[in-house]
Amino acid sequence: MAGISVFLNRKLNTDKSDYGHIFILAGSLGLTGAAVLCANSAMRTGSGLVTLGVPESLYPIAAKRVFLEVMAKPLPETKNKTLALNGFQEIIDFAKKADVLAIGPGLSREPSTQKLVRKIVSRISKPLVIDADGLNALAGHLDQFSAIPACSAGRRYPLSAVRILTPHPGEFSRLTGKPVAFIQKNREMLAKSFASDYNVVLILKGHKTIVAGPGPKIYVNKTGNPGMATAGSGDVLSGMLAALLGQGLSSFEAAKTGVYLHGLAGDLAAREKTQAGMIASDIIDKIPEAIKRYAKAPA
Repeated sequence: MAGISVFLNRKLNTDKSDYGHIFILAGSLGLTGAAVLCANSAMRTGSGLVTLGVPESLYPIAAKRVFLEVMAKPLPETKNKTLALNGFQEIIDFAKKADVLAIGPGLSREPSTQKLVRKIVSRISKPLVIDADGLNALAGHLDQFSAIPACSAGRRYPLSAVRILTPHPGEFSRLTGKPVAFIQKNREMLAKSFASDYNVVLILKGHKTIVAGPGPKIYVNKTGNPGMATAGSGDVLSGMLAALLGQGLSSFEAAKTGVYLHGLAGDLAAREKTQAGMIASDIIDKIPEAIKRYAKAPA
């Protein structure tokens, strides 16, 4: 609960380092929007610092589209303008400065990029939010989680791995090999089983998004609406989750709070734009109001 308090009630004697430095690895040719949405939502959810790592040739595009407060970082790229495996050491070295790493939005399924994702997941000792193509890279390679190192001890994180995975049913099907129809009929059971088997917090997205931890905890979210079934909505959630981890929430509390606020911001956006007319950036615009309502809600 200390993390929730820090998130909602900032002390007077404070600075940006108290609220987390988020390092996001995202984007590829044609998919810079996913990277921008993720970075902007992290900033709007209270992160002290956000650095967006993108393929070097896409840096000018990303730098122009993110909030002025977001730092963009060019990284080694493949010939297809995706993050390259030979950028691994540079990423690891920079990640030492960060508190949380978010990986996946718009990365593509380029083989070199997928190898990079797997290498990072198996070797980095930082809390991770893994989404989209980050998840696709892990399909058939879930043994990577057995090699996860312990997170560095400190004021924010215990000596245990912190991993939040955010699949929609199609991505979860690729991870587990189970048909989408079967997943939709057994959402809670499968989410709990996967979280326990791989020692992660799993967010199974969809109507009544499920948050399952490796322990007995499970949360079924009731905010959100069909208008959020729009391109980029999941990228917004990933940025929000990383921001909450960076502000000291436990992995389960960050996931639970993140999906609730994401859905609430979507509900507020739908009231103004309609479900048919809203887009993912509208959700970002409503994050501050969602936080305000969350803070005022009875405990």
